[in-house]
Amino acid sequence: MRQTRSNASSRPRGQKRPGVSRTPGAATSVPGDTRARRPAGQPGDRSRPAKQRPRQSSLRAQEAGPGEPLPPELALLSPSPTPGTQTSSVATLDLGDQRERWETFQKRQKLTFEGAAKLLLDTFEYQGLVKHTGGCHCGAVRFEVWASADLHIFDCNCSVCKKKQNRHFIVPASRFKLLKGAESITTYTFNTHKAQHTFCKRCGVQSFYTPRSNPGGFGIAPHCLDEGTVRSVVIEEFNGSDWEKAMKEHKTIKNMSKE
Repeated sequence: MRQTRSNASSRPRGQKRPGVSRTPGAATSVPGDTRARRPAGQPGDRSRPAKQRPRQSSLRAQEAGPGEPLPPELALLSPSPTPGTQTSSVATLDLGDQRERWETFQKRQKLTFEGAAKLLLDTFEYQGLVKHTGGCHCGAVRFEVWASADLHIFDCNCSVCKKKQNRHFIVPASRFKLLKGAESITTYTFNTHKAQHTFCKRCGVQSFYTPRSNPGGFGIAPHCLDEGTVRSVVIEEFNGSDWEKAMKEHKTIKNMSKE
């Protein structure tokens, strides 16, 4: 895997960093949670004490009572109908001359109607991208994300990112999917409380978070990906210690969480 490093103006500095371990992928299709997240980290503000509060939000899965629909995170993990069986969706969908071909494809791949549709949508919607997977150290939190095999990583030097070495690449929320661990995630915020620094309660590892710069996306830690899907990385230094100025001068970072 090739690594290069650049400054904010994206000029390579010729300095290489150790390779990033890889994994398999989310959604980038957004976890069971496709809702926009609040932005991320800014330099420390001594006038306001740091707070740690429980993650309320889309990542928190709640048990549904009898007859109630499961929330997205639990629905994704719930048992699927027997592969290849007809569902109301298949019965009402006008497939025309393609019905027999569709049903054969479904049975051959051992997929539900929804699973087959997802496979085809992922294949065509995410052309040029690969599915990375990853998670925390203890395995309680797992996710998948659709992104390029060639990653553009930000190395931020704001007060919190500098302390925890928060290198990350940014994706739209719709390409990220939390596979498991909503109940194992807690969140740290400070200063503006816009950045959502999510991490595992058990092992303390932050494998993804919601950046202040991109509330409609996720910042993914490349070192928390499973191996095998990253081809190269380019590291760009981001001057988060002067966040407002850096955001004003940067030409592309806000667009990285857009579809």
